[in-house]
Amino acid sequence: MLSTVSLLGQDKGTDATTGASQQVEKKKKLTEVLSRLHIGGYGEAVMTRNFYSQSFNRYKKPENYRTDKSHGRFDLPHVCLNIGYDFGKGWSVGTEIEFEHGGNGTAVEIEAEEAGEYEAEVEKGGEVNIEQFWINKAFLQGMLNIKAGEIIVPVGYSNAYHEPNQFFTAYRPEGEATIFPNTWHQIGLSLWGRIKEWRYEAQFLSGLNSESFTAENFVHYGATSPYEFKVANNFAGALRIDNYSVNGLRIGLSGYYGYTFRNTLRTPGSKYEDVTGALGIVALDFTFNRWNWIVRGNADYAHFSDADKISAYNQANWTHHKYQDGNPHHYTNIGSNALACGIEAGYNVFSQIHKLKQKDGKFYLFGRFEHYNTMASGTYKSMYKYTKKYRFAFGVNYSPIKQITIKGEYSYRFFEKPNNHGLTSDSPLYKQPYNNEPSISLGVTYCGKFL
Repeated sequence: MLSTVSLLGQDKGTDATTGASQQVEKKKKLTEVLSRLHIGGYGEAVMTRNFYSQSFNRYKKPENYRTDKSHGRFDLPHVCLNIGYDFGKGWSVGTEIEFEHGGNGTAVEIEAEEAGEYEAEVEKGGEVNIEQFWINKAFLQGMLNIKAGEIIVPVGYSNAYHEPNQFFTAYRPEGEATIFPNTWHQIGLSLWGRIKEWRYEAQFLSGLNSESFTAENFVHYGATSPYEFKVANNFAGALRIDNYSVNGLRIGLSGYYGYTFRNTLRTPGSKYEDVTGALGIVALDFTFNRWNWIVRGNADYAHFSDADKISAYNQANWTHHKYQDGNPHHYTNIGSNALACGIEAGYNVFSQIHKLKQKDGKFYLFGRFEHYNTMASGTYKSMYKYTKKYRFAFGVNYSPIKQITIKGEYSYRFFEKPNNHGLTSDSPLYKQPYNNEPSISLGVTYCGKFL
């Protein structure tokens, strides 16, 4: 009897030891899984008051809108969630879902006023995008990587560095966000890596679609597709190189080249056989972060071949399809060249206050100037003089902790005055200047990793 009890006690002790060991093993596995899982994101909420007319005709007859009242806007420009996982042996996956302007909302309702019919209602504007979904294989300790899937096209500063703590203004830098897709993402293949003080990336992509180019936004809408797939009749390449040799300084050079005409389901006539719509982009940007200063700058130039022929093609299509519901394309004239340049500088005032310097918070006073033109040259340049814009802004960025930034900004967008020398205001040749566009914005942003 005693021996039996002794044996039972021994079994219970063994079971307890085994159970404890299993719990430890489970915790180890969970810890390992969590160490490989990456969850993060960023977001922006902005309130703006624009002290100019919101009419879409304000550039065609500016004199009619000179005394229009101001208007306000609340917006969620970007809210993004990133999820990634490191599988080991050099394999990893990354995803990013982005809700632009709060995403969109629809609902189905039964309308009593329409005999109880079902009716789909659009309840809010906005977009939801899978901005990134890629699989990456690393070789040679990260000096060589192959990435495939939905990837960011890092042409220009604002595409490579688009998170809200990477620019001072309440919204993304206006020039690049106007002339390029932003954030530019496409399905493609990327070869990238970092070797000492150099980072490189070369990409193979589908071409943009010239039917979605516009006079006021150049190629901004060219990367999107109205279909459930991206047409890839044409291909393109992108390249970016960054150098970090100087302490606190990063200099980047990026470029893009590809054909854009016929990258759609529509087949042009035979008279367009020699048209390619070749698009070439070159962009230079830098970031300097040292001595409590942050200075950022960019200069971008783009050339679009066959602009006149494609403009004529787009206009002909607009005439033919303007009465079709759901037509996704713009069919406007397009410029042969576009450009954007800008510079911003901010100084951390807390660095000069001893008590505040010891804490995590930072308080930057900043200023920014930029110039951009979506119709820098081309046959139709004279019709779109308002696309040549200048903008300066100044304000503050306060970060109580690293991940949170509160932004306040005053912005002033302005235009060149027309040449009216020798003309009176009642002359038929007299040209009215465009109305300048001041605004104030207040925003709050976050950017960081949750896990």
